Amino acid sequence: MKAIDKQISKLTVATALLLLGNAVHAGTITAKGSDTLVILARKWAEVYMTKKPETKIQITGGGTGTGFAALQNQTTDLCNASRKIRPREIENCIRAFGKRPTEYKVALDGLSVYVNSENPIKELSLPQVEAIFTGKIKNWKDLGGPNAPITVYSRENSSGTYEFFKENVLKGRDFVASAQTMPGTAAVLQAVAKDKNGIGYGGAAYGTGAKHLLIKKDEGSPAIEPTEETVVKGTYPIWRYLYIYVNPALDKGEVAAYLNWIRSGEGQKLVKDVGYFPLPEVLRQK
Repeated sequence: MKAIDKQISKLTVATALLLLGNAVHAGTITAKGSDTLVILARKWAEVYMTKKPETKIQITGGGTGTGFAALQNQTTDLCNASRKIRPREIENCIRAFGKRPTEYKVALDGLSVYVNSENPIKELSLPQVEAIFTGKIKNWKDLGGPNAPITVYSRENSSGTYEFFKENVLKGRDFVASAQTMPGTAAVLQAVAKDKNGIGYGGAAYGTGAKHLLIKKDEGSPAIEPTEETVVKGTYPIWRYLYIYVNPALDKGEVAAYLNWIRSGEGQKLVKDVGYFPLPEVLRQK
């Protein structure tokens, strides 16, 4: 009897701990991934927690790839992503929790090319940007600038921004071997702001300390600035969606309420306040 009582006692304690753990999780939402989205994700969390103080939201970066790994390993509720999920990542998630993650578009971004504020260059074409970042053009004089070597700053390869830029701007080609890899978009911008010969890339909300260039699709096209109008219309050549991915089994209760709020008028106003671009109304509830 004592042995049975002891087993029952252990089960009771285990059940209590499980319930406690579930109760704690119910009031805490974790979001991990894209460094591009960190500023915006933290603003969303900050405002939402003032509205619903019983809900705690934890935001961490590390890159889109890191976020997808955490989603697969079920160590985060939400994955912030600056690119679409890849087929292999979908397969990994299906293997881990049996379903394809639900994708939510949450903002628009005009991926910007940044130079030092003292750099006289004001615009570049996509072929010129590709040539710079792949090492074909190595001196600013070849672009009408000063006789000075170009210093290329890039993101780490776990970054969704790195992958998007490589795929869509460099057409899959490798970055120049001399590119200096930085741990986040903010670090790229800080480096460019201090280096008069530097060039880098990142989300539209990270322009402080450097200047973004106008971008032309090709030499015969007009130079376009990344504004809300040009990004929403798709006339700015390097636009993209920003995403949140979630395990469908978790997309209920407080998590679902938070995701709906992010895509509401109030949540989308914060997108603009931070420096990205709100979703068109037609996309907000899809």
